[in-house]
Amino acid sequence: MRSLVRGAASSLFRPSNQFRAVSSVPAFINGTFSESSGTQFFEVRNPATQELIAKTPQSTDAELKDAASAAQKAFLSWRNTPVSVRQRYMFKLQSIIRERTDELAAILTKEQGKTLDDAKGDIFRGLEVVEYACSASSVLMGETIENVSKGVDTYSYRQPLGVCAGVAPFNFPAMIPLWMFPLAIAAGNTFVLKPSERVPLSSMKLAEWLNEIGLPPGVVNIVHGGKPTVDFICEDPHIRAISFVGSNRAGEYIFEQGTKNGKRVQANLGAKNHAVVMPDADKEDTINMLCNSAFGAAGQRCMAISVAMMVGEASAWIPEIVKRASSFKVNTGSEPGTDIGPLISPEAKKRVIQLVSQGVEEGATLALNGLDVTVPGYENGNFVGPTLLTDVTPDNVAYNEEIFGPVLCTMNCDSLDDALATVNKNPKGNGTAIFTKNGATARRFQYEVDVGQVGINLPIPVPLPMFSFTGWKGSIRGDLNFYGKYGLYFYTQVKTITSRWKDEAKVAKLSGAMPTLG
Repeated sequence: MRSLVRGAASSLFRPSNQFRAVSSVPAFINGTFSESSGTQFFEVRNPATQELIAKTPQSTDAELKDAASAAQKAFLSWRNTPVSVRQRYMFKLQSIIRERTDELAAILTKEQGKTLDDAKGDIFRGLEVVEYACSASSVLMGETIENVSKGVDTYSYRQPLGVCAGVAPFNFPAMIPLWMFPLAIAAGNTFVLKPSERVPLSSMKLAEWLNEIGLPPGVVNIVHGGKPTVDFICEDPHIRAISFVGSNRAGEYIFEQGTKNGKRVQANLGAKNHAVVMPDADKEDTINMLCNSAFGAAGQRCMAISVAMMVGEASAWIPEIVKRASSFKVNTGSEPGTDIGPLISPEAKKRVIQLVSQGVEEGATLALNGLDVTVPGYENGNFVGPTLLTDVTPDNVAYNEEIFGPVLCTMNCDSLDDALATVNKNPKGNGTAIFTKNGATARRFQYEVDVGQVGINLPIPVPLPMFSFTGWKGSIRGDLNFYGKYGLYFYTQVKTITSRWKDEAKVAKLSGAMPTLG
C-alpha cells in the first residue's frame, strides 16, 4: 500500500497502474491517504451518463488490519482527550461542512445521481448530527447517589467502547456516515468506516476535511470493498460495535455475524412506509406531500412513502395525484430545475421495471407509467419517472417488496380501522403518516399504529438529531437507535462504582453473610 500526501486535496485521487484512465479511490488510514494494493475493483459510474468516475478497490486483508490497528492505537490517547476538546473538533467539522456544502454536493450528485438541492439536503441532515455532537457532554454524564449505605457512595460513568465501525449505503453518501462517526468519536471512540463501494467519494472528501481540522491520525479511518470488508468488520477483535444502514439481506447478515462475535450492532434495514389519507384531509397539501415523498430522490430512501392508503372518498383523488406526479421534471441531478434524478445503476432500474411489471401481472393497474423515460442528451442514464400503481392488494409483489424507486402504490380502504389493520400487519415498521384535519383521528392513529416514526399531516419525518431514528419491527436490528441520546448510548458503556472510605475508628465486621444496606 503506497502512501499519498497527508491531507493534500491534489493527492486525494491518483490513477492506479491497472486503471490509468480513472482514479483508484484511496483508503484513509492513520491520517494518510494510501493507494490500495488490491487487484479487485468496483466501478463508480455517474448514474446519469454511465461515465466511469473512479474505481473503488477491495481493500486487502493487510490494509484492513492496518486500519483497525491504527484505530486501536489512536483510541489509547483519544479516550483520554477531554470531552471539551473532542467537541471542539466537532465545531470545526460542522463549520467546514457548512462553508463547503456546495463543493460536497457537486461530488455527491456526480457519484450518486440525486439533484443538487437534494444533495444539499443530504449533507444538511448529516450536519445537524455533527452539530448535536458538539453538545455530547450533556448526554455523556453519569449519575451519582451518595450514602446509598452508611458512608458508601455509588456513581456511574459513561465510557467509550473502543474501536467502532460503520457500513454505509449508497443512497445517502454524506448523511449516513455523518450519523455514525461524529457521535462515536465525540464519545471517545475511534472509527473505521466502510462507505458504499458505489459512492465512496463523498466520504473521502469528509476525510480530507478531517485532516484539515487537525483530527489526530487514526481516530477516523476509511476502508473499501464488498463482502470481504464486511466480514472483516464483523470478525476483527479490535472492533467493538458496528453501525449499519442498508438492505435487509446485508443488515441481517451483519447483525448475525457481528453479535455472534460479541459486538454491539445497530442496523437500520428496509422499509414499507404507508400514508393513510383520510377524506377530510387538505387535498392540495396532501397530494403535494405524497408526491414529494414518494418520488423525491427517485424513491431511493428508506423514509419514502411507497403506499398511499386512500380512505373512503379520498380514493377519488387518484387522478389528481397522477396529474401532479406527471409534472415532475426528470433529468440529470446537476441540471437546474430537476425534480428527479437517475437511479443508482442499470441493475436498480431493471429491478424497478421488473417489480412494477410483475405487480401489473398480479392485478395492479398502471395509472402512470414512468418506466420508459428518456432524457435527451442522457440516453444512457438510469432514469425512471414517477410511476403510480393503483388497485394494489396486500398479496401483490409491488406491495410486499421494497421497490426503492419512484413508484407509489395506492390501496383503497373503507375506514381507518381497515387502514390501521393493514399497516400493523406489515412486517416493516420504519415509518408511517396520516393526513387528516381531525385531531381525535390523528391521536388514535399515532397511539394504535405499530410503527416507530409517525408523521401527522406531513410525510414521514426523519427526526431531528436531539431525538433518534426510531424504526420498529423488521426495519431495525439492535436495541439502541441512531443519533440522539440513544446514539450516544450505543457508543458508550456504563461503569458503576460503589465506594467506601472507612472512618479510621470503624472496622468492618467479619462475616460471610451478604451485606445489607442501612
